[in-house]
Amino acid sequence: MTVSAGTHLGSYEVVAPIGAGGMGEVYQAHDTKLGRDVAIKVLPGAFAHDPERLSRFQREAKMLAALNHPNIATIYGLEQSSGTSLLVMELVPGETLAERIKRDGAVPVEEALAIAKQIAETLEAAHEKSIIHRDLKPANVKVTPEGKVKVLDFGLAKAFAGDSTSTDPSESPTLSMAATTQGVILGTAAYMSPEQAEGKAVDKRSDMWAFGCVLYELLTGKAAFQGEGVHDILASVVRAEPDLSLLPDATPQMVRTLLRRCLQKDKTSRLRDAGDARIEIQEALAAPLAAGTRAAATPRPTFHRWALLSGFACLGVAVIVVLAVWKLKPTPQKPVTRTLITLPPGDQLAALDNLAIAISPDGTQLAYVGIRGGTRQIFLRALNSLEAKPLAGTEGAGTPFFSPDGQWIGFFAAGSMKKIPVSGGAASTLGSFMNSIGASWSSGGTIAFTPNGGSPIQQVSDAGGALEPLTRLDKGETGHISPELLPGSKAVLFSTTGANPQVAVQSLSSGERRNLVPGGSSPRYASSGHLIYAQGGNLMAAPFDPQRLQLTGTAVPIVEGVLQLIRATQYSISDTGALVYVPGGVQAAAEHLVWVRRNGSEQTLAATQHIYTYPRLSPDGRRLAVTIAEEDAQIWLYDLARDTLTRLTFGGNINQVPTWTPDGTRIAFNSTTKETPQQNLFWQLADGSGGLERLTTSKYNHGARSFSPDGQLLAYSEINPTTGFDIWMLRLSDRTAEPFLRTTFNEAAPAFSPDGHWLAYISDESGRYEVYVQPYPGPGGKNQISTEGGTEPVWNRNGRELFYRSGEKMMAVDITTQPSFSAGRPKMLFQGPYLPTFTTVPFYDVSPDGGRFLMISPGEPTTPHTQIVVVQNWFEELKQKVPSGRK
Repeated sequence: MTVSAGTHLGSYEVVAPIGAGGMGEVYQAHDTKLGRDVAIKVLPGAFAHDPERLSRFQREAKMLAALNHPNIATIYGLEQSSGTSLLVMELVPGETLAERIKRDGAVPVEEALAIAKQIAETLEAAHEKSIIHRDLKPANVKVTPEGKVKVLDFGLAKAFAGDSTSTDPSESPTLSMAATTQGVILGTAAYMSPEQAEGKAVDKRSDMWAFGCVLYELLTGKAAFQGEGVHDILASVVRAEPDLSLLPDATPQMVRTLLRRCLQKDKTSRLRDAGDARIEIQEALAAPLAAGTRAAATPRPTFHRWALLSGFACLGVAVIVVLAVWKLKPTPQKPVTRTLITLPPGDQLAALDNLAIAISPDGTQLAYVGIRGGTRQIFLRALNSLEAKPLAGTEGAGTPFFSPDGQWIGFFAAGSMKKIPVSGGAASTLGSFMNSIGASWSSGGTIAFTPNGGSPIQQVSDAGGALEPLTRLDKGETGHISPELLPGSKAVLFSTTGANPQVAVQSLSSGERRNLVPGGSSPRYASSGHLIYAQGGNLMAAPFDPQRLQLTGTAVPIVEGVLQLIRATQYSISDTGALVYVPGGVQAAAEHLVWVRRNGSEQTLAATQHIYTYPRLSPDGRRLAVTIAEEDAQIWLYDLARDTLTRLTFGGNINQVPTWTPDGTRIAFNSTTKETPQQNLFWQLADGSGGLERLTTSKYNHGARSFSPDGQLLAYSEINPTTGFDIWMLRLSDRTAEPFLRTTFNEAAPAFSPDGHWLAYISDESGRYEVYVQPYPGPGGKNQISTEGGTEPVWNRNGRELFYRSGEKMMAVDITTQPSFSAGRPKMLFQGPYLPTFTTVPFYDVSPDGGRFLMISPGEPTTPHTQIVVVQNWFEELKQKVPSGRK
């Protein structure tokens, strides 16, 4: 659609054309409502008549509009006018880099680096919000008259064309959208990464390739990859190497290295972070002469040249002799030093039932979970500093882990995995995943973790996205925890849980798995060539070959008295050979059963301290069924009046998550057997007579959740590797089951209302877990109950109130079902550090009158843990005590 000056498109009056591209024509226009000049991109007519495409573009444009950065051209909105779609953007004065290079050729080195630094800052800010440009090129970068860089069309390649999974390069998003203009195709193809050119999925490393291409062209005045047509250019991108000899002599060496790293065809070897590029350019600008390559010297007379060469030859011989002598001289051993860090008065370590400390890969930063003034969060301490500082935005966090470059800390909080810069700033959410026992961040940009305690290891991109399974549960195993990705991310170490715990390793390419250490846990790989793991409160070390994935020697104790609680051992090692750990040895968790009233007042039950999980009150409120997970996981019954605790289940390997039948005669639960490693549904008489009776048989894990009031149906969760958590219904009369909610999202924690006409559950369809209610068996739509995240729904037995948890807050919502369903505004009843669920199962129950909540309290340790041991150069000691054969 061509528009002439003076045309009105809604409230915008066209002033003059600016240009045209594959995504439409661009005009300068005046916003008559706000009185400002803008740029409007008139999208192709076919675009406006494709509702799906337009809807996708609206979603992407909305996200891109949130980019607020001085070097990014702002998107003001997407509007419609007379059937025409208009993208309204900031009007940026000046010329594009493409226009500048076409006019003047190569840009002077210092100016080119200043421009590139601003581009790198722009990419860094966008990548932190998980937004990729996908079409970075000189034509999409403007420099204003004041010298300010503005990057245009950020992310619009994806917004316009969507993701492509085609393997045909001609069908990749950028080429497809530019297909109307051959010049645009050529201009785009010259900056495509090899994976883009092959139509494969892209990530921020594709932007780093394009950044390298732009920087090369700024310095040389020529495109890094050229050809007569699009196919020649794409062939050059995939197979040819840029001619770095064309770079000016004044180009600093670190910039030459940066270009090589950006233009690696294998993206796993390519520079990943724009922040690293920015730092390299900053250093080059700070010392350009020292970093530059010296220009050729003026020729001297022949005699002087001969004398000079002779001198150099003699010097070379001397250097060789010195180096040979130096090589024969033994390398002095670095001193091993131990430092005891004591937390400030009033502070103490927290979340010790999970991994609570981590050291950065370079050994310079220590992160730990602590409590100060009643608030739990991550504290960060540089090891050359005397002070640890709380990291704002990590309140309620657990399981800290560093990125490979040490610039980010990942953690879990409020039902989500998040990451935050160590320098401070806002935390980014990577997904709605419950807490994990350990996590490992690879140099390839993925994070390995366990979404819940009863699943294999999964991985997710460090920008967020879909999960991908890494391991598979074997018979008798209930979960895989404490993952450690080996160098190159070709294999993963982990611990198994279940009947026979092991330290295991699995190749990620072949899927071959080896069990390495029976009874071990919390494995780590030391770059000295050792496997480190925990056993009986001690750290053990054994020589380990990461290529053959096997032990090459006998394990010996290397550090005694390391704090070990249930499945988590508190230690961490750096790539540089530092060790940090919490002293303490094996300790049991000090958990209490407590009543908490609606006003937050608390009363501790007389029951002995144990590792309690999943408490469930009987229908009459007189007994409590609860899992005790110590030597194994079994269900016990606690008589509230008599204060007696009696074991109920004995058969099977794991029996947990009890659910009472409405008449209180039976208890259903999850169980595994020696023949079936998956957790399926069983039940047993509540008086202890008889044995386990199987209810379901499936290759997937099942979890009992809620009986219908008439006792005819049992709502349960199934974990499917394709669809995630689904909700199923089991008819008890004939043991037939059918799905009730099975989508691409996770739906779990089903709870029948007291009248049986409604089902509460949780779903992460919004991007985080929220509580919903919908009619059962239907039809009817769902009603969202929680507003700021919610899990663990439990009905008040009067049917007029629904409880759920939001982080550490206990929330209540008034419910009305007649004449139609309505929910009130959520209100907080109380808040406290009661044990949350890291699965999708409530960790509390409510008394029959709705006035008290049976919670699990971690209690106060007999001696709060306030100390961390730091061992510098620990690998020196490790290699001496446990030789690995490495030099």
